[in-house]
Amino acid sequence: MKFMKIGSKPDSIKTDGNNVRYVENELASDITINVDGSRFCLHKFPLLSKSACLQKLLSRTDKNNADEVDISGIPGGPTAFETCAKFCYGMTVTLSAYNVVATRCAAEYLGMHETAEKGNLIYKIDVFLNSSLFRSWKDSIIVLQTTKTFSPLSEDLKLVSLCIDAIASKACVNVSHVEWSYTYNRKKLAEENNGADQVRAREVPHDWVLQPKVA
Repeated sequence: MKFMKIGSKPDSIKTDGNNVRYVENELASDITINVDGSRFCLHKFPLLSKSACLQKLLSRTDKNNADEVDISGIPGGPTAFETCAKFCYGMTVTLSAYNVVATRCAAEYLGMHETAEKGNLIYKIDVFLNSSLFRSWKDSIIVLQTTKTFSPLSEDLKLVSLCIDAIASKACVNVSHVEWSYTYNRKKLAEENNGADQVRAREVPHDWVLQPKVA
């Protein structure tokens, strides 16, 4: 299972036990964001710098002298929004095949594109998908399975087709051009082969991964 960590600051988002989440620091929050029954008491500046959607919503609240917005339609709900919010604050977030689709769809909803800020969340997620997850059988399949929950947005973002293409490309690879990568006990393997240099053929375990040979 491959994963990517983004950000370096410690996680300082806390909860009071009543579905209210807030950033623990010396500055008082100046915006409340409602997401499917959860209230996030946050700060405008870090959110505005990375989210085009929140820029528009917050500009409207300023005109109405209000400090509360609702984005209950965001894909992935409170969990995905919290991940995006942590990214805005520079807090460490961990992405894997299990949460990358939810986070990518939430980031799309929030408009976290390069036009808002260079090196934004959508860009980092797309790089992670193409350079890491789509290179693995297991991760590609997990990502594909998670896209169902976020259809049709996941299809509009071409996540489904990218997963299918990644899996299909591996299925079509000539087996003479690949190496089998899987976990095993090296000491036990040597014992099974009586210390011989030539390891006899073995069945590939359930956690095998197809990897192209490096020329």
